Amino acid sequence: MWRLLQGLPHRQRAALVLPYYEDLSEEHTAEVLGCSSGAVNSLVSRAMGTLRKQLKATAHE
Repeated sequence: MWRLLQGLPHRQRAALVLPYYEDLSEEHTAEVLGCSSGAVNSLVSRAMGTLRKQLKATAHE
């Protein structure tokens, strides 16, 4: 999983890592990234979509 996370763009990876691994709130994550909470949600959504596609591709190999 870490290999897949490392393949994400920096901001998408940070939007996932900060709340889930560092236990930051959405608001604090937005503050750290210098964006709005809505932007954090968008980054997380795009990152999760990318990870889902990568996991499906890996499962079919």
